[in-house]
Amino acid sequence: RREYGEAVDIEWRAFELRPEPHPTLDPDGEYLHRVWNQSVYPMAQQRGMVLKLPPVQPRSRKAFELAEFARERGRYDETHRALFKAFFEHGRDLSDVDVLLEIAAGVGLDTDGVRAALDQSRYVERVLAAQREAHRLGIGGVPAILIGGADLPLSEAENLSGAQPYEIVRGSGSARGRIGKTNNSPGSFGASLSCAQQ
Repeated sequence: RREYGEAVDIEWRAFELRPEPHPTLDPDGEYLHRVWNQSVYPMAQQRGMVLKLPPVQPRSRKAFELAEFARERGRYDETHRALFKAFFEHGRDLSDVDVLLEIAAGVGLDTDGVRAALDQSRYVERVLAAQREAHRLGIGGVPAILIGGADLPLSEAENLSGAQPYEIVRGSGSARGRIGKTNNSPGSFGASLSCAQQ
């Protein structure tokens, strides 16, 4: 967005990596420590990010519901960043409603409204619909970046799987062929990104 401004539209979508009844991973298990040591920590260092292997592996559905609540109120980006930071920098349990309310308050959301929405599962269908669409598009892991024209269906978007450097995203065939093609008007390039905390 810094490079292309309003010519780029980014839309984050929910994707639960391990929804019920699938078991979550053991945060003290060999697998997570190996993956983080071999891949995550080097990638984070290369990109100047501070990430820590979270001591918990919570269910993320309620966190995605909070994000959808925030989206309707124009606070999605701030909420998404706060959730990411809470989990990947501070190891907070994103399945804990009290933690989510604390995050909501920190980004200026009405905590009574958030609590009511979470208690009533007001946004669960939206989260589940995003999950179904991701599966329909062949997405099975995160992160996944779909790049295509805003006027095209996601089924025609280019799928970049994994944590890709900006240069790879920028150099993708879809990005090269779309950015700026319609006088840099909003929506001339669309990017949908799926993200999840486990």
